Amino acid sequence: MALSRKNDAKIETLRQHSALNPRPSGVKDELFIEHEFFDSHDTVQVKYEMLRRVQKDGWSISQSARAFGFSRNAFYQARLAFQRAGICGLFRDRPGPRRAHKFSNEVVDFIESALAEDESLSTADLRQLIKEQFGISVHRRSIERALKRRQKKG
Repeated sequence: MALSRKNDAKIETLRQHSALNPRPSGVKDELFIEHEFFDSHDTVQVKYEMLRRVQKDGWSISQSARAFGFSRNAFYQARLAFQRAGICGLFRDRPGPRRAHKFSNEVVDFIESALAEDESLSTADLRQLIKEQFGISVHRRSIERALKRRQKKG
């Protein structure tokens, strides 16, 4: 029972750090099957071992990629990422936008102007006004975060 909870916690941590292997069952390498130290859920460890098998053990790229559940193209991408950034390069980038891409200064200025005219506007009201004015659909929390960022800046 304790081992299961420990594994669940590790899997959750891997997920939070974008290091959870989406296809752990695709890892067929004997090390991951026979030894507890090797964890097929850990994408960073799997990619590192895939690269090591080629570099140190002399495996072909195709053989290694297949044994670790990746394509040859994924192998080349992992190798390049490792050459550029070391072990950190093997972490996947977090999916999704890296910044508030819908909220230009113009949109935030519009929100502030609307609130200056009528402080009683709710985020639902603001969402509707933004939709009418700019033709974009935004979440209420995005409006709140944009206003908070603007307040912090000045």
